[in-house]
Amino acid sequence: METTIAAAGLTIHAGTPVGVPEEPLIRETEWGAIRELHARGMSKKAIARRLELDIKTVRKWLKKEWRRRRRELAERGLDPHRSFLEARGPEVGFNGRVLERELREKGWDGHYATLARYVAPLRKAWRGAPEAVVRYETDPGQQAQVDWGSTVVRIGGEPVRIHVFTMVLGYSRRLFARAYPSEGLGALLDAHEKAFSHFGGRTRTILYDNPRTIVLAKDEASGRVTWNATFKDRMDFYGVEVRLCRYYRAQTKGKVESGVKYVKRNALIGQSFASLEEVNEYLLKWCLEVADQRIHGTTHEKPAERFEREELVVVDLRPAPPRELVVTRRVPKDALVAVEANRYPVPFEWVGQDVTVRILYEEVVLHGPDERLVRHPKLAGRHQVARWIGEPRPLPYRKPAVRTPPSSDPLALEHAGYVEIRPLSHYEALAEVAG
Repeated sequence: METTIAAAGLTIHAGTPVGVPEEPLIRETEWGAIRELHARGMSKKAIARRLELDIKTVRKWLKKEWRRRRRELAERGLDPHRSFLEARGPEVGFNGRVLERELREKGWDGHYATLARYVAPLRKAWRGAPEAVVRYETDPGQQAQVDWGSTVVRIGGEPVRIHVFTMVLGYSRRLFARAYPSEGLGALLDAHEKAFSHFGGRTRTILYDNPRTIVLAKDEASGRVTWNATFKDRMDFYGVEVRLCRYYRAQTKGKVESGVKYVKRNALIGQSFASLEEVNEYLLKWCLEVADQRIHGTTHEKPAERFEREELVVVDLRPAPPRELVVTRRVPKDALVAVEANRYPVPFEWVGQDVTVRILYEEVVLHGPDERLVRHPKLAGRHQVARWIGEPRPLPYRKPAVRTPPSSDPLALEHAGYVEIRPLSHYEALAEVAG
């Protein structure tokens, strides 16, 4: 049956069973009727009887109306600042936190969420309609795209931020992902080597963003680029043609942008691991068994099947020249040599002498004065102490201290803490005399 409420000008369907969620249209009409009847002064129970609703439904919608009214009143408190927001907003990209800070200096004491709702339509109008883009597809073996993404996972029970290198083949959409403690040059070079090994080759070109590990300076008007020499030498070693995105045009490499999100949201979210090595074992398995076997939303094929038509260039699998730094260090008293804000143990016999330290990507090698070598896995992070690997280090020999009496005078010896040693017969004779 239908109940018509003339004052509200609405027609609603009554008789909705209690406990059954109402449809959005019915909710909207009920809301208008409830507000109108409540404005007339009708009680909640009377409204429930009139509209044949549960009393809880009436209370819920009246409560929502009150919250909505409070939000509207709070947002009206920003109306006096609207001209400031319209003028200042574009200058700071409508950054809510910046606008909040400057408004508080003007005396506004509202909540940040209120400001965010208020500036949302202003930001939308300022940005205008989304920019149209042209989808760019590449031929088999022509291009790959590379990017980094960071996320937090639990390693050893503790939350740890890791940086995930991702390479996506433009034609087949196969991807390779590997986690590192940082996005440094060493990690970047190592990730390329492992990605080429994973795919069994490389594409003719690879598209990158503009980090300092790749490009030191770039003039887009003239096309002049100052490369990171170590990175460029390694890519020349592999025969890769390096391409760069334009500044602030990350959508140019949209394939890998989507790939990074896919790795973080599908592979790593909610996962726990015992170590970083376990993270990478899991990622490799996930790439082969999940990412390669899904039906891709753009190609509508499995990347593993589409990869059969890729035309990769075979990479020289000889190890690339090691990237290393050689420094000299003096061994301190505790036999812990400081290297890049971490400390590595060496034999105690080296204390006080100079050692040569070779700093590789994954290893620290210390050359001692006696021609011995000590190797340690390179520590991630700072202010850590490596464990000694191998047989226990013999502790340094210490000569026992010999204390010589400063004088033969008994009083001087007593003040210095020395005790004269006498035979027992001397004390027996003294006892007889005293007796």
